[in-house]
Amino acid sequence: MRSHHSHAGTVLAVVHEPLGTGAWPTLVFELCEPARADAEAIAARVAGRHRAYDVELDAAPDAGDCGRHLLRLTPRGAGGPGGPLTDELLADLLAPLASETLPVTGHQRALLEAAVGGRGGPGRFVEQLFWDWTGPLDLGRFTAAWQSVAEREAVLRTSFDWTGAARLVLHDRTAVDVVRHEPAGAGWSELLRQDRARGFELYRPSLLRVSLLDGAPDTSGAGRPPTRLLVTYHRALLDERGARLLLRQFYRSYLAGGTLPGADRRPDIRDQAEWLARQDLSGAREFWSAAAPPAHAAVSPGRPGGPPRRSEGPGRIQRRLRPAHTSRLRSWAAGRGAGESSALHVVWALLLYRAAGAEGPLPVAFGVHLSGRDMSPRAAADIPGLLGNPLPMAVTVDPAAPLVDLLLQVRDAALDLTPYAWVSGDRVREWGGREPGADLVETTVRFDTHPELPENLRAELAAQGIRVGVPQSAGGDTTLPVMLVAHHDADGSLVLTALYDRGRFTDTDASGMLAQCLHLLRGLPEHTAGHATVADVLRLLSGSEVPTMTPAEPAGSRLAQTVLRAGEPEADVVCLVTVPGVTPGAYDTLLRDHEGPERIVELGVPGRQVPPALDPPAELVHGGRRLTLCGVGPAGRAAHDLARRVAERTGEAPAVVMTGVGGAAESAQALSRGLRAVRARST
Repeated sequence: MRSHHSHAGTVLAVVHEPLGTGAWPTLVFELCEPARADAEAIAARVAGRHRAYDVELDAAPDAGDCGRHLLRLTPRGAGGPGGPLTDELLADLLAPLASETLPVTGHQRALLEAAVGGRGGPGRFVEQLFWDWTGPLDLGRFTAAWQSVAEREAVLRTSFDWTGAARLVLHDRTAVDVVRHEPAGAGWSELLRQDRARGFELYRPSLLRVSLLDGAPDTSGAGRPPTRLLVTYHRALLDERGARLLLRQFYRSYLAGGTLPGADRRPDIRDQAEWLARQDLSGAREFWSAAAPPAHAAVSPGRPGGPPRRSEGPGRIQRRLRPAHTSRLRSWAAGRGAGESSALHVVWALLLYRAAGAEGPLPVAFGVHLSGRDMSPRAAADIPGLLGNPLPMAVTVDPAAPLVDLLLQVRDAALDLTPYAWVSGDRVREWGGREPGADLVETTVRFDTHPELPENLRAELAAQGIRVGVPQSAGGDTTLPVMLVAHHDADGSLVLTALYDRGRFTDTDASGMLAQCLHLLRGLPEHTAGHATVADVLRLLSGSEVPTMTPAEPAGSRLAQTVLRAGEPEADVVCLVTVPGVTPGAYDTLLRDHEGPERIVELGVPGRQVPPALDPPAELVHGGRRLTLCGVGPAGRAAHDLARRVAERTGEAPAVVMTGVGGAAESAQALSRGLRAVRARST
């Protein structure tokens, strides 16, 4: 195998010739043109993390400082693992040669996969906070303050690598993008839209940027107009609480002249990763083997119906429960030994039950988003990052049962989840006996609490003539059909935001669903009698229609082959394998820039791995030409799997060129290096 890496903008590439499944001898990877020091760093990383192998690095006598390196992995003993290329090994071969990498959390992995492999463009899962700044604003000091925060907060120097096993990559330095817009330019709504659509290149730090929009010049003499500030960040890296914590650090830096004292602030995401690695799984396994939602639980917020929606991307609708109604709801729940969030969970359970069309008792299940900041390491509440995790909660709705019983049931179920806020959805599926990838829930309820700006910071800002507003959230996204987000406004209102997939829900159905939710929340405090039943509350919706939800489109189950370049007669075949998460434009760039007589085809694979029942196309198996399979990033694993199947059927091992994750141009250049290496072998 071959690999190239390390320097800014460079993507590693490796060449490998896998055998079929019958034997697992030494694995040989050709590293494509790295400097000797980089090749040694790759070998050391693999040796340190894969101790089941003996690792050797060889170089040809004439390799020089930047030439041909062979990395040999020999299984230790006859019982060694050998053979299959695991996601972990692929990641360690091709990950950037950064100072440190961390595993992603289960929820983070789901967001990352949806962001890099889903539809909707680069603006998916981009979050925004905005507020007004009134008073003097020194742009140089402002920019320096954000840069100082990045130098002390590891999360701002972090990017993602999803070549194999998904990783966080920690960089030594990054630059926070700060842009000031003149009032004569784009309006505020257009700025929000453009900034969201811009998205992020997730393989590069920093995944947070700041925009400033100056107010229109004041001609009345009333004073300086406020500046609107916008912080845009990626949801896979930060939750809203984490973004607000970074904002607090920025204020401290600005007040200190643009520089924070000291080195990295700890604890941070590294300490969180260490804490997760130390957790004992036995108790969590025992809990989830009983608590995972049953397969027959009602999970859909709408009845099946309607044709496939043409609209794509997230929808967002927000409604408020007025302060008086919010206070009544809180008092009603507290009088029965529960919190306001439990009342919201009751209402959501009722909506799922009603959508199922059931008449008797029925389990329902939905996700409950836990902060992850109360069970984590010391001072976890102040760690910027993505510590939260949605966990499935199952309760039984019985129309004949007392309403208070359902309230206490959801309260207790949520409390039972709290010690296991760190458990990933994949483990819940496994321990609950569900199939890998099965949907445990289709909705999630999240109750946000926002850290307030400390009074001492507000006073210090005021002493410099600066007033800052309370940040507000704009936009939002979800990997599920529906997410319900709740928080309290400054006036005490309970604010509910429905984030939904417009490919599954119409705006009208989503609005109706949220209206029914508010109607039930207003109605709960009316049921003060101890004998009130669940059916009594459900009757509040007797005149409302149940929303409909379009079924999800089935995942593809076939390999799709396209000829991109016919090539010369009897020329070799280059097969570009594509899976969700391949860098857009990488193969187009290779097709444009790569010179050679080869026939070039593209093979679309429905997932990151080739399903066992799918055979390679006949042209790849019986074409009679030399075959090279290529995969950018996560497609490397699929290309390797296909090459093994071809080797099984033909007895000849085709070459595989695999690269790390990077931009389109860098990825295409890495593939070209690998293809040149394959060509050099046979000449």
